[in-house]
Parts: sequence; C-alpha cells; structure tokens
Amino acid sequence: MAATLWFSRLVRTRVTRCPDFIGIVLIFGAFFNMGSYYSLTPCPDCSHLLSGHPSQDIWTEAQHRHELQEIVFVIQSQSNSFHSKRAEDLERSILKQAEELGKELPRVLLIHQMDKHDGAWTILPLMQDFSVSYGRNSSWIFLCEEDTRIQIVKLLETLRRFDKSKEWFLGKALYDEESTIIHHYAFAENPTVFKFPDFAAGWALSIPLVNKLANKLKSEPLKSDFTIDLKHEIALYIWQKGNGPHLTPVPEFCTDDLNSYKAVHCATMFNNFLPVCVNPVKKEDIFVAVKTCRKFHRDRIPIVKQTWEGEAALVEYYSDYAETSIPTIDLGVPNTERGHCGKTFAILERFLNHSSSKTPWLVIVDDDTLISIFRLRKLLSCYDPNEPVFLGERYGYGLGTGGYSYITGGGGMVFSREAIQKLLASKCQCYSNDAPDDMVLGMCFSALGIPITHCPLFHQARPMDYPKDYLAHQIPISFHKHWNIDPVKVYFTWLAPKMEDSFTEKQQRRIREDL
Repeated sequence: MAATLWFSRLVRTRVTRCPDFIGIVLIFGAFFNMGSYYSLTPCPDCSHLLSGHPSQDIWTEAQHRHELQEIVFVIQSQSNSFHSKRAEDLERSILKQAEELGKELPRVLLIHQMDKHDGAWTILPLMQDFSVSYGRNSSWIFLCEEDTRIQIVKLLETLRRFDKSKEWFLGKALYDEESTIIHHYAFAENPTVFKFPDFAAGWALSIPLVNKLANKLKSEPLKSDFTIDLKHEIALYIWQKGNGPHLTPVPEFCTDDLNSYKAVHCATMFNNFLPVCVNPVKKEDIFVAVKTCRKFHRDRIPIVKQTWEGEAALVEYYSDYAETSIPTIDLGVPNTERGHCGKTFAILERFLNHSSSKTPWLVIVDDDTLISIFRLRKLLSCYDPNEPVFLGERYGYGLGTGGYSYITGGGGMVFSREAIQKLLASKCQCYSNDAPDDMVLGMCFSALGIPITHCPLFHQARPMDYPKDYLAHQIPISFHKHWNIDPVKVYFTWLAPKMEDSFTEKQQRRIREDL
C-alpha cells in the first residue's frame, strides 16, 4: 500500500515533465497492479504523449492480459468425436491468442465435459456453478459455438465499452418477422420487438447478471418444460423470469465468413460452410425411410418424388396401406393420428434385419419433410458410423429437472447402424403405438448413455419460421411442413443440389430474401 501511494505521487509530479517517463510509469504500474494499470488521465493534456509511443504497446498488452483473465470462455460443445475435436480446436485457438498477450491464460470450458448436468447444453442449469466458481474473480461469461471464430484483442476492445459492474446481456440480435410456432407465437402483435442472440456470433453475460440469475434459479428452480429454440428461450427467461435486461445488440459480434470484407470490424465470425471431412458418403450408404399413411399418398408423396427422391439410392415408403404404384410398404402397424412410435420402431427393426448389413446409415423422415440428401452425404463424411450416432435437430424435455434430450422427428432423424443395434438390444420400446416416437427414442438413448448429436442445419419448421439473419449463415439440410408454402419452390430455393453450382452465395441470399 505504501509503495502504491509513493508511486502515485511520483506519477503526478513526473508524468507531465518527461514523456519518456511514461514507459517507466506503465511498467511499474503493471508491477504494482494498480487497478487498470494506472490511468494517466489526471493530466488531461498528456494523452497525446502516448500516441505512437512504444510504451503504448506495453500498456495495451498489460491491459489485455488483465482483462483476458476476467473472461470465462464457454464453448457450446458436444461429446461426439467430430464435434469435440472442433471444440478443442477452438479452445487451442483461444489459448494461443491469449499466450501471445501474456503468460496468464483464460479459463476455457467445454459444455460436454460438464457431465454432472445432463442438460448443460441448455445453459441455465449452469448459472449457479458459474456464479460460485467465477462470481468473484471474473467479469464476463462469453459463450459461443464450436465454429465461432474469435479475435481476442477485438473482443476485449468490444467488452471494454460496457460497464462490467452492471447487468449486461450482449449478442448479435435476431428477431422474428412474424409470429412462429417454434416460439409459441410469442409477441404475436409485433414479434420484431423481441431480440434474442445468434449463438453462432457468440454472446456474453456480465457476472452481475449471472449472479442474479443464479440467485433466481436457486429460489425458483426451473420447471419441467420443453426446450425447442434455446436462444429465444434463454432471452425470454433472462427478461421475464430473471427480471434482467433485454439483449443489447453488439455489431462486432458477427456471423460473416472469415474471408468477408467485414471481418476487420468483427470480434467474432463464423465458419458458414457445410463441413466435408473426406469424400461424401456414397448414395448406397444411406437408407431413407419415409413415414406416411394412406390419406397422404396423393398429395405428399408426389412432392417427395418431384423434389429429393432422386438424390437417394435407397428409399422406402412405410404406410398403413400397401399401394404398388408408389410403392408403399404396410408394416402391419395401424396408423395413429400422432406419435407414430410403433411405426418408427418397426422401421428400425426392418432396417436392422432386412437391409444390407453394409448400409451404415438410416434416415427417417416424414412425408412432408424436405431434405437435401446431397448435402447430408457431405455432412455424414464427418461422422464415424462405427460409433452410436443419433443426429438431427435437438430438442429437450425437463432438462432443468433431470429430463432428456431428443431429436425432433420432422427435420429428419439420422441413425448409425451401431446406434440402432444398441437401441434394439436394450429392449427399450414404445409404451404405446401412438407415443411420440422422437421423445421415446430420446429417453431410450439417454438411458443407454448415448448422447444426442445436434446439427442446426436440420429444421423442424419452414424457412419462414426462422429469422433471415439466422438462415443467412447456414447451408440447410432440411425443412418441415407444407403448410401455407409451395414445397417444391422451397426445395429448389433452399435445398436442391444445383444451388451449389449455379449460384454464388450472394445470389442465393438475394433469392431467399425475396421469398
């Protein structure tokens, strides 16, 4: 303390007399750890002395080291080997950038390694852990996806604009242009007023807000409920249940590609391309099962045949009525108005017992699912079929109270043969033919300890049900529902293979915006 007071007096008497003394001030200021490395603003006319001065670099590096230790990076990772490797690559990138700024490295957490929370991917169950572990020695929790790319120095400069002693919820703002079923038609009168973060750009919570949410969750635990669109639901919880702030849009949180001209202004960017790890899997390696029923043979099946059926080598249609002109296969399971669990499990058994053992992948879709098998072949090149893989758009049920995750059926469910073998060997089965098949599968795989693998390129709803800015950085694999749309037009606009060859990305986006 005495040394600090002595140093303070020395600065006041010397700094205005000798510009070269600034370098000494900055070095000793860092040594004495005086706040944010001692502000030179007591001399209002001296700020120009730092401009172009070598000591400015010393001050900047020291400040970055200090601020970096106050950020906890949380990567929204998954345990599947492909995804965990991508998350670890991002972790290494963060630490490498940090190492270049100083010896002290920030804390980087991977969601899938936080095993004690089955619903850790829903983030809110982690708030109390964040508060206990980092509530006193950190300023920010910064969360991002495995394909988010971070420029550490730019991120520090961006966060510096916000008073860390206050409650902040920062991100790239998304909004609904019209009320949508995936958000339970919230804000129906004017859905554009409610903003929620695009996770791909990264998002940040100040520690005062984290502490507030942790206290709220401790006094009022999360109820059993569905998790459908996590980014919207988190924003809603922070504002309503947590009595916290609305999302503050941050222009430096970007989803532009790394090669974009905008990159220089961005603290974060996003790899907005379809991953291709080796050669795309062969058409013959994917068996596609279409769930249908007699009443939809005339209006839905023709759409499938006009659109994506030609992309697949192995397709069968499963119905409650055998019709040779399609053809459909009657599995002997009565049609149900909802759920279809009996039909789905019959499809799984048929695939395992009657298809070629050399076919490693099964995809189950609805008769009103629009899907790109061409892109799916590329995506599946990144997954090992010898692992138990269950892939699609992830939803959750009761995850705040020990529930389970599941792949929602409308966007398509992808199974490795290994996953199906383990599932059926476990004797886990439907409690009724009309039980919700996707949820029963989620419960079964959860009981087996086989994780659900999420891919945001699968979609349970129509393109119009998602924000344009969200879809702008995607190369989608599927959409679902024919309601109030021209499904053929949607397919050829969003999913057809020729789009990759015939149009540039900008032309694709222009067409989509016109829809």
